[in-house]
Parts: sequence; structure tokens; C-alpha cells
Amino acid sequence: MQLEESSDAKKDASFICGVVEGFYGRPWTLDQRKDLFVKLQEWGMNSYLYAPKDDYKHRAYWRELYSVEEAEHLTILITAAKECNITFIYALSPGLDITYSSSKEMVILKRKLDQVAQFGCTAFALLFDDIEAEMTESDKEAFQSFAQAQVSVTNEVYEHLNQPKEFLFCPTQYCASRAVPDVPNSEYLNTVGSKLAPGIDVMWTGPKVISRLITPASIDELTEVLRRKPVIWDNLHANDYDQKRIFLGPYTGRPSALLTKLKGVLTNPNCEYGANFVAIHTVAQWSKCSIEHAHDENQSSDAISAVSADIKLEQESRNGRSDDEDVSLPMLVYHSRLALKKSLQLWLPEFKRTKSMWGPISKPHVNNVPPVTFSATGQSGVPCCSSGSLEEGGTSPGSAPMPTAEHSSAEDANELASDATLTPCLVDGTESAGSSSMVSLDRVAECLEPMETVESTSSASSQAKNLDVEDVDDHDIKESPVKEEMPSAPEHEEGDVVMESERKEEEEDYQLSVDDLCLLCDLFYLPFEHGPQGMQLLQEFNWLKLNAHIVASNPSKPTAAGSPEVKEWHERAEKFDAMSRALNKLFTRLTYINNRELLYELYPYVWDMRGVVALLNSYVKWLSFNQGSKQGFLSGEQEPWVFRGGLAADLQRLLPLESVNDLFLYKTPETPTRQVYTIRPYLASDERNVYQLCHRLHIARTGANFCDMEKIFHSYPSLLGDIHFGAFVTLSPEFCFVVEDDNSVVGFVAAAANAKELQRQIRVAWDLATKLQRLHADDLPDALLTYHPSQLKMWLSDTVIDHSVSKRLLTCAVAALRAHGSSGCHVYDVDVCSMEFYSRLGFVELKNVTHDQDVMYFGRIF
Repeated sequence: MQLEESSDAKKDASFICGVVEGFYGRPWTLDQRKDLFVKLQEWGMNSYLYAPKDDYKHRAYWRELYSVEEAEHLTILITAAKECNITFIYALSPGLDITYSSSKEMVILKRKLDQVAQFGCTAFALLFDDIEAEMTESDKEAFQSFAQAQVSVTNEVYEHLNQPKEFLFCPTQYCASRAVPDVPNSEYLNTVGSKLAPGIDVMWTGPKVISRLITPASIDELTEVLRRKPVIWDNLHANDYDQKRIFLGPYTGRPSALLTKLKGVLTNPNCEYGANFVAIHTVAQWSKCSIEHAHDENQSSDAISAVSADIKLEQESRNGRSDDEDVSLPMLVYHSRLALKKSLQLWLPEFKRTKSMWGPISKPHVNNVPPVTFSATGQSGVPCCSSGSLEEGGTSPGSAPMPTAEHSSAEDANELASDATLTPCLVDGTESAGSSSMVSLDRVAECLEPMETVESTSSASSQAKNLDVEDVDDHDIKESPVKEEMPSAPEHEEGDVVMESERKEEEEDYQLSVDDLCLLCDLFYLPFEHGPQGMQLLQEFNWLKLNAHIVASNPSKPTAAGSPEVKEWHERAEKFDAMSRALNKLFTRLTYINNRELLYELYPYVWDMRGVVALLNSYVKWLSFNQGSKQGFLSGEQEPWVFRGGLAADLQRLLPLESVNDLFLYKTPETPTRQVYTIRPYLASDERNVYQLCHRLHIARTGANFCDMEKIFHSYPSLLGDIHFGAFVTLSPEFCFVVEDDNSVVGFVAAAANAKELQRQIRVAWDLATKLQRLHADDLPDALLTYHPSQLKMWLSDTVIDHSVSKRLLTCAVAALRAHGSSGCHVYDVDVCSMEFYSRLGFVELKNVTHDQDVMYFGRIF
């Protein structure tokens, strides 16, 4: 699709528009870069900035020349770009350790760029981002300021290369929040503006490193200081600072009036190449939009049409897609949601391209990037914002800000973004103050940039802070406290593991649709806002949770089962269930696509989101089956770093949980699987399947030692089920959950909020002389019940291959117990087989609660 060029004469004919590859992590492959060049040409874009942080000779070892093999690789890249009429801009970052006044350093720098010029490169960039603003003693003697030193080196290199047509400079103060004291009064920026050669363009990221909105007024202010139009290095879609997030939403928050005020825009997108189709394509659409009405948008018919389209799209997002009516705007007027729809229609065929991929799934992020941590000193409160992440941070304007721990200060904290709330943008980035569809739940006014975190003094939170989902080793997790021997069973159930030969794209039920992709993008939208369907998930679950009292049993105030309130609650619960099923369908269809490369990139995120939504759906069903929650929900005081970023984090924060954050850390399957496990409340009809599972797992657990009891089991087939599950389902069914696959029940968790009361009722119901009930007959120690008043039991079949199921199942039980006022639980039937299982779920051995050496208790507090 060739995007139509704007006829507006005010736009600079040399407008730079393209992509910068400047992130940390696994680089794009040669084939991916070639594919990018083709797409850039097709979409009317013209530039590619080469600055991958995996190329150590780009930054850390900038003095070293490229080897023969590396030179060949770069030559191929530059040639491929030229064939597509794409300007290949080679960037070098010498600022970490260069001596600006050294003639020897200048010779080395020129030699390095001369080598790249021999490869056919004609455009260059020098980057001085994220470095210490300090000079050596020799530099201080030669230059009056840090800015003058950088400008001197840049100008000399620019002249040495014969003043290339395109030469970019990235300043150390590359956004407004880093300008000291501010943009108009920054000595550094004013020096750059007055001393830098006029033919050199300056890059800028906006108000912040990752900017929600870039206004024309802010660019006017910058242009006056720099004495030239800036080139925006746009990090809106950058995700290398957080392994838990990917951004598939459209380009937004940049008014079309910027087109006449900028020299260009280079977008720095996700690490995952295939996931950047929408990000790049919508930038291309934006760059071609008309700006003739930009100065008086409120009075123009185009603006009125744009707002009308915005209203219609909002209604459409609430009521589902409307394919019968076309939402259209005047030619070349940019609207982010319409741009998204156009991009999705073109992205869909990419999923059908045949591309192979083998080996384990691994995200392209790296783990050795130091985090950005700011002290909470001086802040009004700790923001509970999921857009913060501890794990990763980038070290360039192309990634994320990377001051190390030594550089952090109270002054840094004052730079935190105050605009990091989820706010909708209308046409050209205009904020909609009256709309609530994009307002994040439980947000605070002051919030961090997406890659920044706030340090807490809480020891418990500090421990959670160090948890990294990618460090969770689940390879050897025993998904059941017993090992069910199945000699004839394959390693995985047939159809679970996605094999290339099993694709069913030809069948209509397995084909991805534009609606599926729209849901995908809405769930993984942008750093500062969720998509409409993502917000709908948040709002529906929050409403169901807050209004659970409507369906709660209250003898003093019985609520009519057919009342409008109760009916509405159940209707909205069914709506949430339908949204969960839609996500399951998207997940399943994704596993059948021909483009395995794209599958491997998207699978970890969709798998994770599906699990989170399924967990919340299980909780909603528990509220429905058990007549709501009998006690109020806690608001939660979680630190921002203990949750994964994005929508998944916001959804998790709505659960009544505070101290079980480890249960939200999952390791993505190493190979794509399409098996979906459903966790739901126990039903009376499940008794037979659950009892059969109890019998099978118990026999596997005890083996030959229990053969003497075979006759008893034959006479009393329900005996084992009654022993292990019967008391719970009879006396506290509201805390029982089952796991089922496509065929049957494969696991269960049973709990009692008051273990002491459960024991008392068991005494009444069971013969105390029965040896099988010895543990039930013994009194539970008071020391045990003080902090672990609830009792729990969980078993899973070894056929469950998803290592997250055990955590999600326990989360359901803990959420139910927590909603009923419990603060801890214990398990009493712990043996060698189940010790590791419960330990990996956060239970610890309670050694001082009993003197009985034959009884082992494990517990956890929540």
C-alpha cells in the first residue's frame, strides 16, 4: 500500500521519516531489516537509523574497526537500504569515554566513520545521550563547557565527512525534563543552538524520555533555542525497559501541526520486529496527513468531522465493531483509531506468510541493563502505577533513561512525569477531559515515567522487588504433589504442543480476523493508555467486584433473585465471561498461524494476558456461585514494581490480594502450546471426576505400600475422595475450585477459612476411631492457627503441562479466603512428594508449631 503524499507545501521536502533501531536486546536479523526497508519504501518513509545496542562497536567499543565479516554485514544492509531508496544513517556513540580535546581520539573517530563510509554509507549521527556531564582536566582546559566540547567534535567530524546531506546530533539533554534548568534557560542547549553547524540536525524525545504528548508550543520553544527544527526520536512504542509490555497501539499524541515545525520523526519501536507493523505504519499515515486546518482546528469542518468520528468510534468500542457503517474523515486527516483499523487490515496478511521458527521461546530483552530507581523522598506518595517496571531500562533516548544508581538523586525524582495517567487523545493528540473510557482505575496524580520505579523501605516489598519472572525456573516444577505414573503417556498431550504440521489456517474457525487483531492491540496498547476493549475489561471486573454485595447472601436483607440489580450483575458477569472467551479464541487462533516467527514474538504476551483474564474470570464465577463476597475488599497498597506492566498489572491489582505477588510470576512455555486450562468453582456434578482423580493420584502417591487397602477401596470406591476432598466440599464448598482441560477435571484446590471449625465438624461427622482420620482427630496446634487459620489442599494431575496453573489455582483460593477475612493458610498432609510442590508455591515449613515429629505443617501468609 503506497500512502498518499500530502499536498501541503508548508511541509519540509526533506522531512526525515522512518525507524531507529536503538534498543537493548536481541537485534533484528538481516532478513527483518531488509523486510523493513521494503515496507518503509512502500509506505512512503525514507530513513533508517542504525544504533543497536547489541553492536558493541557502536557504543562501548566505538574505537574498534569492524571486522571483515561485520563489514560485509553492514555493506549488505546499506546496499539493501539504497535499493529501496531508504537513507541508511549510521550512528556512533563515543560519549562514554571520549577525550574531546585529544587529537588522537579525533583521528580514531574519523577513521571509524571513514570505514563505514567505505561501505557505502552517506548519512551519519553522533549520539551523546545518557553520559556523565563531566569533562577531564585536559578537556576543561580546552573547552569552556561540556556542550562546547561536544559541538567542537561534531563540527569537525561533519566537515571531515564533507558535510553530509543528513547528519544528526543527539544531545545529552535530549528531552525537556533533562534540560537544566529548563529548555529556554539551558546553557547547554543554547550553546548547541548557537555553535553547532547549521547543516546538522538535532534529535529530541519531547517533554519526557517517553512522551505522552508533544505539543507544537513545546517545539516552538525548542526551535528558538536550537535555531533549527528538531528531529523527534520517538519512544512511544519502545518496550525494552519492561519485559512484560509490548505496544501495538497506533501513533498518537502528536498533533498534525507538528509536521511544519519538525525536521523529521524517527520512531524507536518494540524489540520484537514483527510486532511493529502498526507502530510504523501509523507513523507513516500521520506523516502524510494534511495540516492546512491545524491552526484553527476547532473551527474547521475537518476537525468537527474528526470529533464526530471519535464519538462514533467510542460508541463502536462499547457495542462491538460496526462493519455496516463506515467511519470516514476528510482526505489526509489523521485519526489514531481509524489509522489503527487501516493498519490492521494490512497487517492481517502478515500472519499468513509462511515463516519458520524453532527452538525455545525467548524474549529479545536483556537482563543486564541496570534499573532506574528513584528515592521516594519528597514525593507525596508512592504511586501504584503499573507503567513502572524494575526489570529493565534502556540507556539511550532510543530505549529508556538510564542513569545508574549512582546518578540518582532527589533532583531526578523531581523530573518524574506528571502526565503518566491513562488519558484519551482525540484527533491530533487533543486530550478529552470529559471521557472516562481511558481513565485508569486507582491512579494517582503524580506518576513515574514508564521505565522508572520508586524505591521502598519495606523489607517485604524489597524482596518482591528482586523477583524477576524470567528468573523463575519452572523446568523441574512438579505440578502435582504426587507423581501420577503414566508409562504409556507421551511427554505432552496430543494437540497441546504447536507443531508446524498442525496448522489449520485454511479452516474458518481457526483463521485470525481483523476483530481478533483489534482485541490484540487493545490489550497491548500504549504506555499511557489501554485500548477501549482493555479498559472495558478493567471497568467490568472492577464493577463486578465492587458490587458483589448485590448477589451476596444476607439473611437480614434478602435480595430478590429477580431484582434488576441482581439481573444486571449476572448480565455483566456473563459479558466479562464472553470477553474472556474472545481472548481464548484469539489465543487459539494465534497458535495456528503460518508465520511462526510472529507467533514466537507475540505468544508470551498473549499467553500471559489470557492467564490473567482467565484468573479474574474464575474469581467472578466464584462470586456468582457463592453469592458474592461477605466482607469488603481491600484497596491494596502494592508497590508498583511487584506487578508486571501494562493492562495485566492493572487487572491483577483489582484482586483482593497484597502479599502473594510471587504467584503472579510465571515462566512462559518454551514452546507454543494451545491447551487452555479452565479454573472455576466446584460444582456438585464434578464430584465423580474429582473423586476419580483423588483415587488415581493417591494410588500413584503410595504405590505398592497401599496395595493392602485395595479391597477396602473396592468396597468403598468413594473412600479416598471423602478423605481428601469430601470434608471440604461438604463443609466449605465456597472455597473449592477445579481445573479442567478440554476433556475432564485435572486438578482441584479445597480450602476452609476456619480450620478449627472444620476440624470440629469433622469430629461430629466421622468415627474418631477410624485410623485413616488420625490427623483429623488430633487437635490443630494453637500456634499454627494464630497466623495460619485456614486449611488448604491442592492436587494436580501430571498431565497438566502449563506450569502457571498451580499458581493461578492457588491464587483463586487465596483470593476467596482473603475476601472472607483470612490472613493465612496451612497444609497438613505434607510429605516428601509434596514438599517441593508447596515450597514452590510460597509455603514454608512451620517447625515450631507442634511437637509431633510425624506431622509436618507448611503455611503461607497473605
